[in-house]
Amino acid sequence: MKRVTIYTDGACSGNPGPGGWGAVLLYGQHKKEISGGEAQTTNNRMELTAVIRALSILKEPCAVDLWSDSKYVIDALEKGWAQGWKKRGWVKSDKKPALNPDLWEELLALTQTHRLTYHWVKGHAENPYNNRCDELAVAESRKFQ
Repeated sequence: MKRVTIYTDGACSGNPGPGGWGAVLLYGQHKKEISGGEAQTTNNRMELTAVIRALSILKEPCAVDLWSDSKYVIDALEKGWAQGWKKRGWVKSDKKPALNPDLWEELLALTQTHRLTYHWVKGHAENPYNNRCDELAVAESRKFQ
């Protein structure tokens, strides 16, 4: 199984508002950057979209080291919260509706294809790949302003 490292980030100007996402995929000596955005969205939707789009371009099942500065994404996956929300019909343990079920559904399906290891990275700090993802996401969000 190929080992791929993925860094992702999402950005939103206003929440909701114009948003963007960015991802950097690393495999051996190869590096690929992808990004996109939406005119009206939320930061969390962009964080999720970055992970979904990055995993979706992998051509075969991979061992993935996923790095994100989003506690929402990392905790919901690593701690099994998203699986629980799905089992309860997209309801959280506090009985409130889980947000973004459409994106979580897509992401959970991708986690069944790949073997993921989750890593939280402090945003806007010293990690050059996380900072690059932020630059990509912000640039995309500005296209809609």
